[in-house]
Amino acid sequence: MAEMLEAYLKRTNSIVRFLLVGILNTLTGLSIMFFLLNGAGASYWISTFTGNTAGATVSYFLNRNFTFQSEVNMQRGLPRFIAVIIISYFSSYSLSRELAFWASGIVGFEIISAEELAMLLGTCLYTAANYLGQKYFVFR
Repeated sequence: MAEMLEAYLKRTNSIVRFLLVGILNTLTGLSIMFFLLNGAGASYWISTFTGNTAGATVSYFLNRNFTFQSEVNMQRGLPRFIAVIIISYFSSYSLSRELAFWASGIVGFEIISAEELAMLLGTCLYTAANYLGQKYFVFR
């Protein structure tokens, strides 16, 4: 069964493999983010940065070897990967935080906090920016 799954995944396009890797690194990152924010009382920025760093570590190795099957060496690929991660992180989470606080003022009720909404929205924006950066800049 594992061999059949592996054979199927090798035939899929990179976006499918990226999303599968993304599920794993997102679960890793979000778990750490929510634990730090709600369990440890860390700030929004410490929580999101630490969670994304853990997710990015998982992401680099799996995307390099599995998603993009790249032979880009680490001396060239790792600095580019870090640049894409940093740019994606700050732009996505800054924008999502502004949008979440703006939206929470309009809606008038909260199912989740504005910071939690910002984390979820930021994760979506981050995923899209990160995919494009990795596909066209890091692992091409």
